[in-house]
Amino acid sequence: MTDILLVEDNKELSGLLGDFLRAEKYTVSIAEDGEKALSLYEKYGARLVLLDINLPKMDGFAVCEKIREKDNTPIIILTARTEHDDKLNGIQLGADDYIEKPYDIDILIAKIKGIFRRRLAMDIINEGNITLNLADETVTIDGKNIQMTSKEFSLLQLLIENKGQTLSKDFMFNRIWGSDSESEPQTLTVHIKWLREKIEKDPKNPVHILTVWGKGYRWENNDERL
Repeated sequence: MTDILLVEDNKELSGLLGDFLRAEKYTVSIAEDGEKALSLYEKYGARLVLLDINLPKMDGFAVCEKIREKDNTPIIILTARTEHDDKLNGIQLGADDYIEKPYDIDILIAKIKGIFRRRLAMDIINEGNITLNLADETVTIDGKNIQMTSKEFSLLQLLIENKGQTLSKDFMFNRIWGSDSESEPQTLTVHIKWLREKIEKDPKNPVHILTVWGKGYRWENNDERL
C-alpha cells in the first residue's frame, strides 16, 4: 500500500513535494487530476491523501467525498482557496485538515507525522490468538513475538482485514508493493510462503492462508489455533 497519495495538478509543485516526502522514507503516488486520483486509490490504496481542490476532470471536494463513502483514510486538503465556505465544505466532507497555500513544508511534514502517529497508535487487530500492533508493526501469537518484515506484516494485515474474501494476486501486489515498486509480481508468492512458515502449524497444509487456484489467496480462521 502506498503511504501517501498526492493529488496536485501543478507538476512542479507535486514533484518538489514528492521529493520531500520520499526523503522522509514515505512511498508516494502522484495524480494530476481527480479521476486518476480515485483510480490510483482503488488500485494501490493509501495511508494518507494530500488533496488539492482545483483539479481537472473532478475537483478535490468530489474526490474527498468519494473516498469518504468507503474509507476513513486521513485526508489533508492543500489548496489556494481560502474562502470560509470552501474550508467549511472540506471539513464537512470529511477532510482531517485544511491547509492554505503557500504552506511551510516543515509544518506540513510535522502534521503528516502526527497523523500517522495518532492513527497507528490506536490500531490493534486481534484475530483468534494472533495480535497485530499497527503502531510498531509487531505480531504476537499466544503472546509470543513473531519476527516479520514490514512487507510480511502488511500482507498479513491485508489478508486478515479481508477475512473470507478471495483477493487477487494483482490486487495484493499493488496494495502491498505499490506503484513505486520495482519488484516482480512473483515476490508475492515468495512472501506468502514465508508468512505461512511463520504462522501456520503445517506450512505445507495451511488452514489460514488458503490458495484459491487461478485467483489468489484468502484468509480463514477455521477456529483452529495458529
